[in-house]
Amino acid sequence: MNPDHRTVITLVIFIFSAALFLALGLAIGMWYGRRREAAGWESRLPRIVKTRLKQSRAVIGGLVSEQMAPLLPGFPFDPGDCRFVGKPVDFIVFRGMNGHGIGEVIFLEVKSGAERRLSDQEKRLRDTIRAGRVRWEQFDIRLVQ
Repeated sequence: MNPDHRTVITLVIFIFSAALFLALGLAIGMWYGRRREAAGWESRLPRIVKTRLKQSRAVIGGLVSEQMAPLLPGFPFDPGDCRFVGKPVDFIVFRGMNGHGIGEVIFLEVKSGAERRLSDQEKRLRDTIRAGRVRWEQFDIRLVQ
């Protein structure tokens, strides 16, 4: 064999060995990383579940308390005048409906817990109502073909 061929063959074997070594190192590194990540996840899982359950209970408690608000002492409206909507506002109060007639319509948002800020959608609804962009419409289902 000619010395040039030997050099080329040696170089090819070296490049092939280096590529094989790099590929093997990458595969082992990825395997080790996945194992390490899975082990970390398993150790954090109980804390994550506990946090999520606590948040879920708080949300459910807030939803229940919002719906029960008309029955609480100090609620400023007649519970019979209140209709629960839920989103984007909690109640529509038809003041006077339980008596002689509706004298006022009030959009009521009930807040509970530490977070008392209005959501962006609640703020937009508040601003729309304050600007007077509210109207009456009627839909006659008999006109639908």
